[in-house]
Amino acid sequence: MRLLLACVAVFVAASMSPASARAAQDYVALEQRLNAEQMRATGLDTLSPEQLALLNRLLSQEQGAALEAAVAERAADDVGRREKRTAAGPVMASVQGDVRSWSRGDTVLLDNGQRWRVVEGNLYLGKPVTNPKVTLTPGFMGAWYLQMDGQTPRMKVQRAD
Repeated sequence: MRLLLACVAVFVAASMSPASARAAQDYVALEQRLNAEQMRATGLDTLSPEQLALLNRLLSQEQGAALEAAVAERAADDVGRREKRTAAGPVMASVQGDVRSWSRGDTVLLDNGQRWRVVEGNLYLGKPVTNPKVTLTPGFMGAWYLQMDGQTPRMKVQRAD
């Protein structure tokens, strides 16, 4: 009987491909996988409920080990690759102090502690504005643009800290 259990365990484990082991999150008991005819043909219908439960537990553990091996293999395959980044969203903040103009090379200090340097563009205001609100938006290929609320021109900036 033990030999039969071992043979069945090896047969079921061998019939599971790594892809199906990866896809399966939960183990499905043999009684649910096989119909009555298949249970009779394999001799599983002669097992006691305790023996059948033990066989299901052993197969479940083996499936879990196969899943862990597949995850470890996938992690090893990703070694050296860059992590995928999530898309950056706009940053809304206020500039600290009075602003009258910005031009290339100027550094903008925001209330959140970030410092941005103007790379392209300029802004000139007729009279100074205190603590203006600005929006920083991501652009193409890692570029960032700063625009003061209520002002049309936007300037290309880069992080200075």
